[in-house]
Amino acid sequence: MTALATRVEDRSEMGIEHAQRTANIEVASTRAAQEVQAAMIMARRFPRDVTNATTRIVQACQRKSLAERAVYSYPRGDTTVEGPSIRLAEAMAQSWGNLDFGIIELEQRNGESNVMAYCWDLETNTRQTKIFSVPHKRHTRKGSYPLTDPRDIYEMVANQGARRLRACILGVIPGDIVDKALEQCNATLRGGDKKPLIDRVQGMVLAFSEMGVTQQQIEKRLGHRIEITTESELVQLRKVFASIRDNMAPRESYFDLSDGVPTADDPSKSRGDNLADKLKTKDSPKSGRPGPKAEKKEEAQSSGENRIPTDDEAHALADEYTLNVPLVQLQENLGVASELSPDELKAAMKMADVSNAASASEEDIRSVAYHLHYARLKSGKIPFKSE
Repeated sequence: MTALATRVEDRSEMGIEHAQRTANIEVASTRAAQEVQAAMIMARRFPRDVTNATTRIVQACQRKSLAERAVYSYPRGDTTVEGPSIRLAEAMAQSWGNLDFGIIELEQRNGESNVMAYCWDLETNTRQTKIFSVPHKRHTRKGSYPLTDPRDIYEMVANQGARRLRACILGVIPGDIVDKALEQCNATLRGGDKKPLIDRVQGMVLAFSEMGVTQQQIEKRLGHRIEITTESELVQLRKVFASIRDNMAPRESYFDLSDGVPTADDPSKSRGDNLADKLKTKDSPKSGRPGPKAEKKEEAQSSGENRIPTDDEAHALADEYTLNVPLVQLQENLGVASELSPDELKAAMKMADVSNAASASEEDIRSVAYHLHYARLKSGKIPFKSE
């Protein structure tokens, strides 16, 4: 009798727990439905002013920090395809108003996540929804491998979801408003510089040539001819240039240097390289001997050999780097590292005990930059020359 009574009691408790779960689900569903109804009522009671919303979007695009992240681009044949990024789409959605948008992970099983991205105009009841699967795998040039770390899985789902969310937002906001936002972003990137884009690009090519990077190598990185470089690509080139200049990473991290540098008699040398050579000849007398700047450069290159610094030397160099480089430049360098070497950046953030670089304090940013610079010195990615 005791065993039978125990089983009856267990079943009774299971029935109560099931009823409680069912009741909680119904309450949550009812609450969600009421929230949606309330949002739709408020949206129709206070409809958006299209003129003011457009003005807010244009004003948001006047911020340089947003404009630099507002456009994505990739090469396709001899042209470059570009469009609004998820950051610009989110900024437009916030300024447009009366929109409900987001990403929901519906379920996670069998090594993949089923996700829904949506954008709903509560005022006009226009809705864009995309449901897709995200396998828990990371694909690299050396092959693919499964993801087991919950944080890696979350970042993979969030990254894939952001692309679909961008498409949903752009499917709801009128296309002419999107075009105005892109035009303003390009104008913000140009700033007060009245020079044509091609002249500014050639100036960047000239600056890179002083570092030993040719126009052909830049074109190989971009995936197209230098003449069709966009404003957003020029911004990225400036970040790469600053990273190399500040010893954040060597040239090899950004460019394929296997082809070498063309000689002076090479007819395939770029216009930027030829211009750089003409400027360099100003330092050389007519006798053909190298000028003072060239002699100092050759002397610096011939003294010492590249080697891995000791721990004390690497710590000292990392300290000097983080103390002397401005905070804004450190943030830009970390942004480049997040795109080109995310694993190294993640390791540096772990060493600095920083979980989110976007909301980190100045002290945390300098700490991450210190650990990243130290690791690159010890791995040989940043050249160190013996005295």
